[in-house]
Amino acid sequence: MTDFPKDIYTEPEPDPDTLANLGPLAGMAGIWTGTIGLDVNPKADGPERQAFIERIELQPIDAQTNGPQLFYGLRYHTRIVKPDDVETFHDQVGYWLWEPATGAVIQTLSIPRGQAAMAVGKTTADAKTFRLQAVRGSEMNGIVSNPFLEYAFRTDSYTITVSINADGTWSYEQETVLIIPGQAEPFRHTDHNTLHKIGEPTPNPTAQAAARKRAETQPQ
Repeated sequence: MTDFPKDIYTEPEPDPDTLANLGPLAGMAGIWTGTIGLDVNPKADGPERQAFIERIELQPIDAQTNGPQLFYGLRYHTRIVKPDDVETFHDQVGYWLWEPATGAVIQTLSIPRGQAAMAVGKTTADAKTFRLQAVRGSEMNGIVSNPFLEYAFRTDSYTITVSINADGTWSYEQETVLIIPGQAEPFRHTDHNTLHKIGEPTPNPTAQAAARKRAETQPQ
């Protein structure tokens, strides 16, 4: 939203069915697994290439408003392990949000290493690929880190490109640009994976309530 209305208080009446209003995020709703992930991360003796297995759950939430602004979205949790290992390699939670009025798509993310970010992009409701970015220092799509990460592995930017595939899977490519003491050039930490659906999403609470009301009012 860039042309802001004078009335910043009046809220719209959202559709209770989030799954029907997710725009480009519709193909990501549900429970997924990916077994061909690859992470390229920095080590003292050079980049490490690490295969990984991922499970991500993306569940619809009730529509969210900021006055006239309206978002439909998914709450997500990602857990990643190395092959043949039970220890969590990466854990991440957050939201994917879609604003139909402006074409804005947002990913919020938080990881238990003391870091959070909000990546923002623009696309269309029927898009099959879209790109979001967060940048250190931005007040609208920024990155915040704990003091050690800011010193040792400063994150200057985070970019994610999502592709919704014709076979029902979806894929992502991530690039995180790190500034590391003693390295002349920024390090480009990359991750990619393709996700296969293993479970359907659970409708959001207002959608479930609307379905129950319809069922109650139908003639017997």
